[in-house]
Amino acid sequence: MSQSYEVIFENNRKWVASKLADNPEFFHDLAKTQNPDYLYIGCSDSRATAEELMGAKPGEVFVHRNIANIVNTLDMSSTAVIQYAVEHLKVKHIIVCGHYNCGGVKAAMTPEDLGLLNPWLRNIRDVYRLHQSELDSIEDEGRRYDRLVELNVQEQCINVIKMACVQERYILEEYPVVHGWVFDLRTGKIIDLEIDFEKILKDIQKIYNLTGSDWVMSRKTK
Repeated sequence: MSQSYEVIFENNRKWVASKLADNPEFFHDLAKTQNPDYLYIGCSDSRATAEELMGAKPGEVFVHRNIANIVNTLDMSSTAVIQYAVEHLKVKHIIVCGHYNCGGVKAAMTPEDLGLLNPWLRNIRDVYRLHQSELDSIEDEGRRYDRLVELNVQEQCINVIKMACVQERYILEEYPVVHGWVFDLRTGKIIDLEIDFEKILKDIQKIYNLTGSDWVMSRKTK
């Protein structure tokens, strides 16, 4: 077994020891249950870890990650995570977090056959198609790349809102609230895109309404 692999277990032993030194009941309490307020849907990129960038402790964030933080209703993994988080964990906030310099987004901007990745990246190409006029008007390639990252987050947030379980609980409790973030690897900062869902949903809400009620994902802060 390579030394680089073995160090993981040594790090784990040190982590366990440090937690027990601070609180002998830490793992006993951790094993009881989870009660997170947040569902974080992020990219699988190894540089953008949810708990670390949020400064969160174990048990505070329910996490789902995939290439380019996609929420596709045909993907049973992401939809099952969202339904479980909403119906059973009763999370108050659903965060879709992309990041600048995302390899998945960049690949979707490249005219290249990427094999099994093609159907997955098509979700991002569809985002480009929806916002082609805006994106093509951006002359700087780097800025265009960043903007597609942001628009991809926006569209994935809308995909979350399209789900019946999210709509139904929101009508009853005004939770969960959906947020779109971008993590800037160049500065280490989280950027809240402050997406105006009321404006975006104004013309399309009736199409995706699964409840027969009026609703908009308002911005609670608690």
